[in-house]
Amino acid sequence: MDQNALIQFLPLVLIFIVFYFLLIRPQQKKQKDHRAMLDALRRGDRVVTGGGFFGTVSKVVSPEEVEVDLAPNVRVRVLRSTISSVLAKPDPAAAREAVKERDAAKEAREKEPARRAADKV
Repeated sequence: MDQNALIQFLPLVLIFIVFYFLLIRPQQKKQKDHRAMLDALRRGDRVVTGGGFFGTVSKVVSPEEVEVDLAPNVRVRVLRSTISSVLAKPDPAAAREAVKERDAAKEAREKEPARRAADKV
């Protein structure tokens, strides 16, 4: 009788083992990877929020909150947990080059009115 109960209980144990390896374990790994991704968020990362907005992290406000640039002059504060994915990590060398180019263009725009005024005289 004891062996008969064990044979009836064995399929339930096998089903639980299959569920663990096919459903529970991969989900735990996915959660762990997502948590690591959120912990590694830095300024300049391109992200997608849970609402589907694309943006760039402009500031890490607190462990739970980040500030995201969605468009020029549009910044929003979002919960870190609502960021669904990181699209791209910035390349520090490329970021420095972009800043240099932006500063050079800004200086050129600032000098333009002075040059026009000098040409009129």
